[in-house]
Amino acid sequence: MDKNTLSGLLLMGVIFFGFMYCNKPQQPIEQNTETTPTASTDVTVAVAPLDSLSSADETAFAAAIRSAVPAQNGSYILKNETFDVAVDSAGVHGTVKVGDAAVDLASLRTPDAGNVDYVAAVTDYTARAQKYGLFAACIGGENTTTVLENENLRVELSSRGGMIKDVVLKDEKYTTNVGDSVEQIHLFRGAADGYSFIFNTAYQRFETAEFNFVPVVESDSAVVMKLTLDNGSEWGLRYVLKPDSYVVSMEVVQSNMQRVLPASTVAIDLLWHQTMARNEKGRTFEERNSAIHYKYVGEGPDDLNANKDDAETLNSKVKWVAFKNQFFSSVIIPRESFSSAELMSKTLNDDAIYVKDMTMKASVPYSAENGNAVAFDFYFGPNDYSMLSDLDDQIDGDEDLELTHLIPLGWSLFRWINTLIVIPVFNFLKDYVSNFGIIILLLTIFIKLILFPFTFKSLKSQARMRLLAPEIKEINDKYPNKEDALKRQQETMDLYRRAGANPMSGCLPMLLQMPVLIAMFSFFPSAIELRGESFLWVNDLSAPDYILTLPFTIPFYGNSVSLFCLLMTVVNIVYMRITMQNQPGGSGMPGMQWMSYLMPVMFLFFFNDYASGLSYYYFLSLLITIVQTWIFRRCINEDKVRAEMIANAKKPRKKSGFMARLEAAQRQQQALQRQQAAAQAKKRR
Repeated sequence: MDKNTLSGLLLMGVIFFGFMYCNKPQQPIEQNTETTPTASTDVTVAVAPLDSLSSADETAFAAAIRSAVPAQNGSYILKNETFDVAVDSAGVHGTVKVGDAAVDLASLRTPDAGNVDYVAAVTDYTARAQKYGLFAACIGGENTTTVLENENLRVELSSRGGMIKDVVLKDEKYTTNVGDSVEQIHLFRGAADGYSFIFNTAYQRFETAEFNFVPVVESDSAVVMKLTLDNGSEWGLRYVLKPDSYVVSMEVVQSNMQRVLPASTVAIDLLWHQTMARNEKGRTFEERNSAIHYKYVGEGPDDLNANKDDAETLNSKVKWVAFKNQFFSSVIIPRESFSSAELMSKTLNDDAIYVKDMTMKASVPYSAENGNAVAFDFYFGPNDYSMLSDLDDQIDGDEDLELTHLIPLGWSLFRWINTLIVIPVFNFLKDYVSNFGIIILLLTIFIKLILFPFTFKSLKSQARMRLLAPEIKEINDKYPNKEDALKRQQETMDLYRRAGANPMSGCLPMLLQMPVLIAMFSFFPSAIELRGESFLWVNDLSAPDYILTLPFTIPFYGNSVSLFCLLMTVVNIVYMRITMQNQPGGSGMPGMQWMSYLMPVMFLFFFNDYASGLSYYYFLSLLITIVQTWIFRRCINEDKVRAEMIANAKKPRKKSGFMARLEAAQRQQQALQRQQAAAQAKKRR
């Protein structure tokens, strides 16, 4: 292997390892988790049930009614399934109903064992009204579940909070890859995930998660979760699951809320929390690709740091916020952009079930007088490039959502390669070939065909340099001394020029291939199409293909052995050896040979926990390169190449400006060396 080709390989290695270093997970910042212990206040005290109302109880009950219902002609009337009571100048009077039996409120002033349930109803309402005011009627009751379902999603809505409590992806291929049991992917589940709107009245702050909504089913795909307040105001959330889609629409529907909220109310806050569960075998990549993403209006998407705890305050309009996992995302897209948002992500390194804890608090414009004040679209689905690209057609808006950026396809240059070449070809092959191992093979061949002109130019340059090796050796033997280095370099460059050989032409074509190699480095771990797909011994091409667990741990490697990574390393070493053996000059640089073998060994450590599909691609790419090299060296006519070089030497050549400047610099340096030699000779005299 000639020195320039080796330099090119080393430069490629530096670029590649630099790229990998920039994308490696960082150690999370240690957080101080110590808390100050507090005394427990959970003391159980047995209290006898009340069997009568005192005058203080009646006064508190009357005050609670005044705070919860509006005045009507000087009276405050509370009428629902439990109470038919009025508060006026005569005091509080009416009836209380428990079950099917109603009693007069005045009869509860006399102690009686039969009064216990009625007195409890009065005191419970008083406590709720003192805390929740107009929302007192929305507290308590049975928590019920309503289900919306289409071909892709099963969405469960809870009456407690009126929110989505469970989202299941129905596609059979979207199952968890961790744990002993296999189940469908849940993107939203129970107590770990939830959201709530915040009301700020003139005196109090309320969260809708505390209230019990009443479901009103409109159709198989639409339901309204409704709150009816004691003053006749209504507030609800209307959910619509779009057919054949992963989109759930959520719209605020309300009436007479101006009776509840101050006239100055111009925004409402939304809290959204999700503890993201593990779904993949390879935790390294799942953690690295699980983060909060967002997009400012009029700007490109951005994200929080996925490798450590991070937080961000967004003070401009926000188009959407996504809680993203490696292959699945939950995205909220307001119809009218968030006016601001606070985002926080915490890495759960020691949790075997969850990978991230994510929180959003956002403010959205709101009017209490508008019947349809606020609307959102949720996307609960896979990070599939085609699906995310099509969301612009499903969701109304005047701006490109750019949700495809949830898929980490690399920096701009590498992303263009993936979106314009790799993904279209991959999708085309997917339509005709069912085995994804074969698809990767065909994709590799296609890419090698595209890169063949660069490969051919590199191999041809190596052939020229190999033919010039004897003459270069003669020049080196002619000028063996260190002080003759410039003369040796001049004659070597003159030889290259006369032969029409460029020492850089061997490494530049390889450097031009680097963007493709790095693009594939981003593509394969992000391709959800490979998730769960088997090939040969591999069960999942998106995860490492561990075939052996060692009884010990190797630093920077681990204790699991990936077979495709091992095969890729072996083939890489074989390629380096073939190249070194067939390149004159390679044996003359024994100090450089070990460096050529160092890079494949480093790949073994870097790629051991990467997606097996990526290692398989690099294995195939190297194997094809070896075959190309072997065929080229069997088919090339060295006499013809030598004749071309002789013909080039006979052509008159005009020196380029660069060469002229290089020779001038060399002459200046030679003159300086002569002056220094003369000065040293004078000193010796």
